[in-house]
Amino acid sequence: MDKIRIQEFIVVEGKDDTNAILRAVEADTIETGGSALNASTIETIRLAQQRRGVIIFTDPDHPGERIRSLIHEQVPGCKHAFIDIKRAKSKGKVGVEHADPEAIQDALQSVHTIAIAPVDEVWTIHHLMRAGLASGAGSAERRSRMGELLKLGSCNGKQFLKRCNQFGITVDEFEQALRTVHKEEEEQHG
Repeated sequence: MDKIRIQEFIVVEGKDDTNAILRAVEADTIETGGSALNASTIETIRLAQQRRGVIIFTDPDHPGERIRSLIHEQVPGCKHAFIDIKRAKSKGKVGVEHADPEAIQDALQSVHTIAIAPVDEVWTIHHLMRAGLASGAGSAERRSRMGELLKLGSCNGKQFLKRCNQFGITVDEFEQALRTVHKEEEEQHG
């Protein structure tokens, strides 16, 4: 089976991430060298964004989110790929390098671009609370599953809310994912 060719450069944290990406797809990567993001790397990412586009694909942990945020602030218009923490875990470690090729392909097929124009729906903490995704028993697990279904990655309530707004998640998308979560919970407690 032929690998999918990704046009955009994929920004990852290190060499092991590049190797994992190349097992899954054909692509060019830019390695940040971990959280020590320097001006030269930012310039390389900026040029890549101008020429072919960029997909930021960092680890689903705090340092990965920090790198993602720094790049996003300095190089607008990048796409974002998120991998669920459960699919990026091996032997107690978390990272893109621990994901299997299928998980990487799924993440790259579900990239998001931050909405530049205002979106119709603006999500607030009240929406999350009514949906049982903030403050309450099981909210973190529900939010994690919603993040997986909406391809937003695992995140805390504040990050989840921000991503729903940034990526223009619609009411229909949100409600469909929430129905799936509720159905799964019913089946578990059946």
